[in-house]
Amino acid sequence: MTEAQPLFSPLPDRSAEPPAPGNLVRSLRNNVIGIFPPEAYEEDVVFRRVFGRQQIIMSHGAGIQHVLVDNWQNYRRTAAGIRILRPLLGKGLLLSQGEDWRRQRRTLAPAFAPRTMPILARHVARAAAAAVINLKTAGAGAAPVDLLAAMQFLALEIAGTSMFSLEMDRHGAELRGLISDYATRLGRPNLLDFLLPVWFPSPRDLLRWGFRRRWLDLIRRLIAARHAQGSTGAPRDLFDLMASAADPDSGALFPPARLADEVATMIVAGHETTAVALFWSLYLLAGAPEIQDALAAEVEGFDLGPDSAATSLSGLVYTRAVVQEALRLYPPAFTLARLAIKDDIAGDVPIKANTVVLIAPWVLHRHRRRWAHPEVFDPWRFLPDAPPPDRFAYLPFGIGPRVCIGAQFAMTEAVLVLATLIQNFRIERADNTPVTVRAVVTTQPDHRPPFLLYPRRDR
Repeated sequence: MTEAQPLFSPLPDRSAEPPAPGNLVRSLRNNVIGIFPPEAYEEDVVFRRVFGRQQIIMSHGAGIQHVLVDNWQNYRRTAAGIRILRPLLGKGLLLSQGEDWRRQRRTLAPAFAPRTMPILARHVARAAAAAVINLKTAGAGAAPVDLLAAMQFLALEIAGTSMFSLEMDRHGAELRGLISDYATRLGRPNLLDFLLPVWFPSPRDLLRWGFRRRWLDLIRRLIAARHAQGSTGAPRDLFDLMASAADPDSGALFPPARLADEVATMIVAGHETTAVALFWSLYLLAGAPEIQDALAAEVEGFDLGPDSAATSLSGLVYTRAVVQEALRLYPPAFTLARLAIKDDIAGDVPIKANTVVLIAPWVLHRHRRRWAHPEVFDPWRFLPDAPPPDRFAYLPFGIGPRVCIGAQFAMTEAVLVLATLIQNFRIERADNTPVTVRAVVTTQPDHRPPFLLYPRRDR
């Protein structure tokens, strides 16, 4: 195993005692990683009470399988999670429940089938090639580059082109501005989010729904712009696939309001998570030059243009391993919170009704019983000759019936973009200021570190 010295800081120091309510609220607002006590990284199950409610941090494989796979119908999203995400996602797939969720999932599944990946890979390749040109301009003369912003706009461009066949020059800044504003101001939970039932609005909820009106107006303008392009017959993007997706039983298409929520869900969930996955991949590679050199050697001979990207994908074995390892260390969805509807036993863990069960990829992926040297960046873990990780120790996209429907697309996008960037640039840090994680909605860095990009050759 090749062990590169990690640039990311070790797990933050914490008291062995549960955080005081005030400290817990601050952690929930500013950095959710702070809510996990040290023993969570050592023990299979941690019990505690938070805001008067039983909470379980579950790292027990059989328990996770029961909650997310075997008896997932008994566990729903928490009220806090719903009220924070609803203004962005509405009644889209991510937040729907019960029969409504089954109908949406069944209807959308064909749009994310393997046969659609060549269409999407073509869009990814075009956007990645354009990003290389922009980055060469931004980094001319070894000028420092903000790779977090670059990856956010690139992922948004891919979302726009792959979903709508629209260039995002017109709408990208507004989309990114609204999402960033929501995450900074209104997406941070406060105490009332955890204490009030989901149907009872708080003062902040009124602001959130004011945001939702502006957000839906933009989504509807995007859909109108796409409709104005007309149809070419064969599906050319994700919107064509979603707009024509019919319920297998009734044959009904998505009504306009529901289609808008599905589009919003795909834009937010798709571009934000992929952007941070790409950022952390590049950040880790900048601190591990021998791993970056190995990746560069792999991608050197591949044609990653629009016509060849899909067929080249299967050969990018080491590139995929780098992305998978970055997702292990910095999973964008760092915790899954579920509320038990009825009393249950998960594995051998008793769970009372109304207990909050936290299944945290951040904890699982750094759990000392499940990973050797869990804080070390080592893509070897995911190469074909390595022993595969435990099924319930690695959950970057969740697992079970509610596994992320866009997981294959996200991996396709991340692998192709990373391969294209490393094919064109050697990436280094421009300073040595430590970067730590700040997890609120996704696992963001605590600041925007500058990078230096050196062209590998004229391509």
